[in-house]
Amino acid sequence: MTVTFCRRAFGDATLTAAKAGALRAAGCTAIEMADPPDAAASHALTAGLLPVDPRGHTGNTVAWVLAPEDALTEHDAGIPGWRITVAHDGPRTHVLDALSRAEAAFLRTTTEQLDAAVSLCSLPTIRASVSIACADLDSAVAAVASGATDLLIGAWDDAQIGALREEIGPTRLVERTAFPMAVEIDEAREVFSRPELKAYLDLIDGHGAARPRYEWAPGKDMAPPVPEHRLSAQWNDAPWRDGDAADSLDHVQPAIAEILERSLAGAAPSRDEVETLFWARGAEVEVIARVADQIRERTVGDTVTYVINRNINYTNQCYFRCGFCGFSKGPRSLNLRGTPYMLEVHEVVHRSVEAAERGATEVCLQGGIHPDYTGDFYVDVLEAIKKRLPDMHVHGFTPLEVWQGAETLEVSVRDFLTRLRDAGLGTLPGTAAEVLDDRVREHLCPDKIRTSEWAEVMITAHELGLRATSTLMCGHIDGPRSWANHIEVLRDIQRRTGGFTEFVPLPFVHMGSPIYLQGRARPGPTWDEVVLLHAVPRIALDGLIDNIQASWVKLGLEGGARLLAAGCNDLGGTLMNENISRASGASHGQLATPEELEAAARSMGRTPVRRSTTYEVLETFA
Repeated sequence: MTVTFCRRAFGDATLTAAKAGALRAAGCTAIEMADPPDAAASHALTAGLLPVDPRGHTGNTVAWVLAPEDALTEHDAGIPGWRITVAHDGPRTHVLDALSRAEAAFLRTTTEQLDAAVSLCSLPTIRASVSIACADLDSAVAAVASGATDLLIGAWDDAQIGALREEIGPTRLVERTAFPMAVEIDEAREVFSRPELKAYLDLIDGHGAARPRYEWAPGKDMAPPVPEHRLSAQWNDAPWRDGDAADSLDHVQPAIAEILERSLAGAAPSRDEVETLFWARGAEVEVIARVADQIRERTVGDTVTYVINRNINYTNQCYFRCGFCGFSKGPRSLNLRGTPYMLEVHEVVHRSVEAAERGATEVCLQGGIHPDYTGDFYVDVLEAIKKRLPDMHVHGFTPLEVWQGAETLEVSVRDFLTRLRDAGLGTLPGTAAEVLDDRVREHLCPDKIRTSEWAEVMITAHELGLRATSTLMCGHIDGPRSWANHIEVLRDIQRRTGGFTEFVPLPFVHMGSPIYLQGRARPGPTWDEVVLLHAVPRIALDGLIDNIQASWVKLGLEGGARLLAAGCNDLGGTLMNENISRASGASHGQLATPEELEAAARSMGRTPVRRSTTYEVLETFA
């Protein structure tokens, strides 16, 4: 059983920016105001509060509490049910008709009517949760015991929320905003104004639930927001932070427990079961991470690998318009990119030589797609590097660059990949994948290659003997459904070719990203989502892709090290000049030394190993 709660405040026409900010700082996500004027609604949204009208439908609120007859009127006008709460007022038949036809999210009831509300919402096809206002802990616990599934509370602090969670025992407790969980972002995008959409997206995680309140985000130079003995940062009260991490299947829903039991026995979860795992929260996240770590141990043992490499971003100019990319465009106020540049081939070779002199066995070539580039540029760079450094492994050119290179030369993808291979290309990076779900790509990177085209490049490369990495950029306008779709695409390709060497989740760095600054994306994944996005793929890709990498560029060395307990066995490379994440606002350094990567591995009780790009062991350290 899941119980949601909403921390709401009350306001009126006199709401000021300062008052709205104070209410948001206290933890509220919604504010109820009857017919608020423009200024009050604007103050609420700017502060990050979603305005709700408790008396009817007005234009300056995002959701409404409606009498049954009014709910039907709004439904007939095209208002989606997730924006509607039906007031428990009037004959049972009228209330039921409104719940049924309007497909309302909530039925707001009273203590006196609670039993009747539970009866109504238990009927087949009724989606509404029984919602009731609770003044204190005792009334909230009593309401849950009587069948309420949604609690309206005030600005309760962490301790009060923690006490509620402890009191209701095995019931799953989830904080919501003004809306239920699982609202599709496509629906929100259609009905919200830009300020409303931004306020909503800033408040939610990939499940549509309220985000935990901490400052940490991918790219920020901050330690993970969890104590050393835990992996879930879902709650911040003392019993949670000081308590033991969940370590047994008794802490998860039966459906999740069954999936995990079968996974430990070697049976891969289905696509739908992968999505179920991505919906986990709190203690469930820790149990999934523990299972992932057991699978990691039996697959690759206790070693943690890394490669000495250098990133060479040869241009920051690009004619594609990816909404997430702060590398080729973005706010100059962040002063992260400098002026546009394009390296000459001899400069790329010079940087490769510098990398070799510092012990690198790989150079990684990635950059924007300059409007003057043709496929010949990529071939020329390869030939020049291999002529000067015949033993250097060149890991370069995303499927987008391969596709564009082939198009500019008017040759097939296969012919162009063959030319790249013969010129010395070693492996392909799996970036430009973002999320392999075209429903998301349509808004995230509309002019980029589609999922099938990305797959075409990868399958062809693998057939030609070129191996590749695989990635998933997460935490923007995606969620469990698109993550599961992405994993299924990778599994399909890997079952055909076996060509992927690793899987690398890339948490979205939002601070300098255009799509976030325009109010059209979430501010990156939560920490718990980061854990899931490493642990679930370890389980789902068992027997297909052995290596799961944690990106220190996105998470910092401490964050990457923590994920070694969630199924990861690789910390990536030293990089020596990573610019793409920095351009989106990441604060982590552009270089990690071998000694730092080895120390990160040892901090988790693991043995560091230096590897090649294709995971051949080069040196093991005690």
